[in-house]
Amino acid sequence: MSLGGSTTGAPVGTDRASRESFLSALTGVNVILPNGTDTAAIVVCGVINGVTAIMLAYAWCNYRYRPIRAKNLTWVTLMYVSVLLWFIGNLPANGMVNIVGAWKLCKMWIVWFRMLFCFVFASMAIVRFYALDHVFNRKKPFTTFNSILAFGIVIVLNGTYSLVTQLISDDLTAGYYSEMQVCNATPGFCISAVGLQWALWLGVGVLIFRLRNIQSSFNEFYESIAVFAVIIALLIESTVINVHYPYYILMQSKRISQTVMDTLCSNLVIWLIMGYPVFMSIFRRREYERRWLDKLAYDSQKVVVTEGGSSGGTRGDKTRLGSRLSTEPPFGDSDLAVPGFAMVHDELFLREDMDLHYAMLNSPSLFDATLVHTTPHERRMI
Repeated sequence: MSLGGSTTGAPVGTDRASRESFLSALTGVNVILPNGTDTAAIVVCGVINGVTAIMLAYAWCNYRYRPIRAKNLTWVTLMYVSVLLWFIGNLPANGMVNIVGAWKLCKMWIVWFRMLFCFVFASMAIVRFYALDHVFNRKKPFTTFNSILAFGIVIVLNGTYSLVTQLISDDLTAGYYSEMQVCNATPGFCISAVGLQWALWLGVGVLIFRLRNIQSSFNEFYESIAVFAVIIALLIESTVINVHYPYYILMQSKRISQTVMDTLCSNLVIWLIMGYPVFMSIFRRREYERRWLDKLAYDSQKVVVTEGGSSGGTRGDKTRLGSRLSTEPPFGDSDLAVPGFAMVHDELFLREDMDLHYAMLNSPSLFDATLVHTTPHERRMI
């Protein structure tokens, strides 16, 4: 928002009604300064954030539940932290609070909270979808080191952009407009920020388009489409607000809709990623986990069939499928009654200490004593 022009006669320090009248005359819009309605909207946004926090807390308490653990809960939690900091920056940036005290540090709130963590949220979404493409399409593992490296790159790139913005004059970016007692962001700054958001999320769209090629049951393609649709709707709303309503922070309905939409859509992304496994862990815990493991085993069989040769069989590698959830065995104690030879129908594909070979014509039968043996790398072969 740009509040250019003469400030002669600005009613600094006068009553609320006089300030609203003056700003209305200056901007040509019906100015309503923050009041109880804005506070109610902030409370609603706080409740939305709180519900998501409860969901993630439950997920962490059930981290050993494999469908939850497979969602990369740490990365999703970092995305949620970005949502919270983005929301805090929205309060002064969108004019939801009276700009007094610490809220006067407008450039800090706008650049280092709203803009930075809005970009970090988008960047982390890019990394998440890139990881899916890397594992399922390129058949390469996305390790803990890769995650740490990606997070570092996200912080460095976005932090550098924010630092450059901080060093540019407030007249060209954002700052506190003392005469009007509001935070001021120039139209050019707003449009450039929204434009960069479009660029980031279009990059997400390209990665999602690549996910359609994934043959695994865990490709998350439709979930990703839903995430993309939610964010595109938010970007359209933000673009319209910033282009057609340059003084939207002085217009109560517009600033509230912008703040609530930001909060609702960003939290909805978290729910689209984590909501289903959390819901199923509450209401159909064992049944859903069994079906989840069956899908994983079925994917392993597809890899075996796809990569099989004429040498008598092939090996199903669960790491190639992106299902390396932890170093723990995927079965309970009752499944491990016979060490090294525990099998639960087709779930033996999940074992890390076995090489799986399928009988072919003229190959040894299951009754051949030589069929089960130990390979040089200490793995048992069936």
